[in-house]
Amino acid sequence: MSLLEKYAVPGPRYTSYPTVPYWEGLGPDEKGWIRAIRESLSEGEPQLSLYIHLPYCEKLCTFCGCNTRITKRHEVEEPYIEALLKEWKAYCGILPSNAQIAEIHLGGGTPTFFSPSHLKHLIEGLLAHVPRAHDFEFSFEANPNTTRTEHLQVLFDLGFRRVSFGIQDFDPKVQAIIHRVQPFQTVEKVVEEARDIGYTSINFDLIYGLPAQTVSTILDSIEKTASLKPDRLAFYSYAHIPWIKPAQRMYEDLLPSEEDKFEFYEKGKAALEKQNYIDIGMDHFALPMDRLHQAMEQGYLHRNFMGYTTTSTKVQIGLGASSISDAWTAFVQNEKKVEDYMDAVDRGEFPFYRGHVLNAEDEYVRRHILNIMCQFETHFECKDAPQFWPEVKERLKPMESDGLVIVGKRCIVVAPAGRPFVRNICMALDARMWRKRPTSHIFSQTV
Repeated sequence: MSLLEKYAVPGPRYTSYPTVPYWEGLGPDEKGWIRAIRESLSEGEPQLSLYIHLPYCEKLCTFCGCNTRITKRHEVEEPYIEALLKEWKAYCGILPSNAQIAEIHLGGGTPTFFSPSHLKHLIEGLLAHVPRAHDFEFSFEANPNTTRTEHLQVLFDLGFRRVSFGIQDFDPKVQAIIHRVQPFQTVEKVVEEARDIGYTSINFDLIYGLPAQTVSTILDSIEKTASLKPDRLAFYSYAHIPWIKPAQRMYEDLLPSEEDKFEFYEKGKAALEKQNYIDIGMDHFALPMDRLHQAMEQGYLHRNFMGYTTTSTKVQIGLGASSISDAWTAFVQNEKKVEDYMDAVDRGEFPFYRGHVLNAEDEYVRRHILNIMCQFETHFECKDAPQFWPEVKERLKPMESDGLVIVGKRCIVVAPAGRPFVRNICMALDARMWRKRPTSHIFSQTV
């Protein structure tokens, strides 16, 4: 049995710990949430990250597992933007006067569903109350089909320098099946426009395991990707979740076998490394001069609900339907349904409907999982380790035998061969998951 076959099991992506399915209770009440934010911002520089969820799309892409709202009615833009700004204004009322925004990420849905003028109004409204930090990083996700020159220019003028294009696969047959048809020429044009305007970091999202993919189509997509030279990219496994996204059932008979998926990953990873992309871990790759790689090399890579980032803030505020916020000692998630979210904001309430307050064990495990995800090693004092720590070492023994991890007396180090399996290594530390193993489908495959 190959390592890929052995370790391809359902597992979290660890954008948080505890992971969302293991949150307990309803989380903090409004007073507790405000207190958690203020306490985290009182330590060091009061910098925060903002994630803005823009859920609208004109068409359904069936591969997508995100919280989306499909519509061609663009009159929904203005009221949603106003709700975001009203939610932000409520947060501004509790932030310290010297707070700064270190990071903004626009996610979706399709952020470029919104007109350039509405996006301009949104960003200017955010910055009107809280200024940018000196070394800020603003980024947005973009559909090449709907991203116009005006989008790129307006956001660039507002300080955005990084754009992430959802590519998935360049093969026309695969694109047709997943309802995401975008010719190579369309992608090439928008990438060239972004570079001409001045964007300094371009990311591609590529997926393996999609219906009708073959080794040939995977390698062709990587070859086309390499010709456009994105600075960083994600090459990740398709998450088949038909119990959440029923439209995925329509092509189940076209999905590759697990063995084929393993081959896609192995050959795709080798092709990327041949093009000088370096494995950052967790399916992410970057060119040597990209900040993501530099952050990994210099030990300041961070991970939050936006994924890997070079900005290490303790507080991430999520605005919009289904957004998740992180105050380091507590999490909250907003109402998922757009109407419920907007109704709560209209009533003058914080629109979250669930959350989690971390206990001492949660904070301990979170710190070590974050170290492994970002620095590929973690060190600990035995006297501070919780009682379950011997169990962690026991769970890591098979991976140690397979050369994926080195377990010392006071450290855990991910070996080079273990980087594709960093989620599995983190799972060994996941105290909550081991106490209550999932009995249903809640996570995608680790590989």
